[in-house]
Amino acid sequence: MKAQEIRELTDDEIDAQIETARSELFNLRFRASFEEADTGVIRTTRRTIARLLTIRQERQHVGDSDV
Repeated sequence: MKAQEIRELTDDEIDAQIETARSELFNLRFRASFEEADTGVIRTTRRTIARLLTIRQERQHVGDSDV
């Protein structure tokens, strides 16, 4: 998911995406511990979570400066 796509989402949708991506990452890591897994997918998922969290944090800081 690209940053522009994330910015078009609402705060609730971003939170839902974070939860989904974190559970997916957990499952990927769990499977990787027992069998061979594609590390590229794990890396991509981690980066997606980081993008989501960064944009959520940006929105919180913008809201704080308006006060």
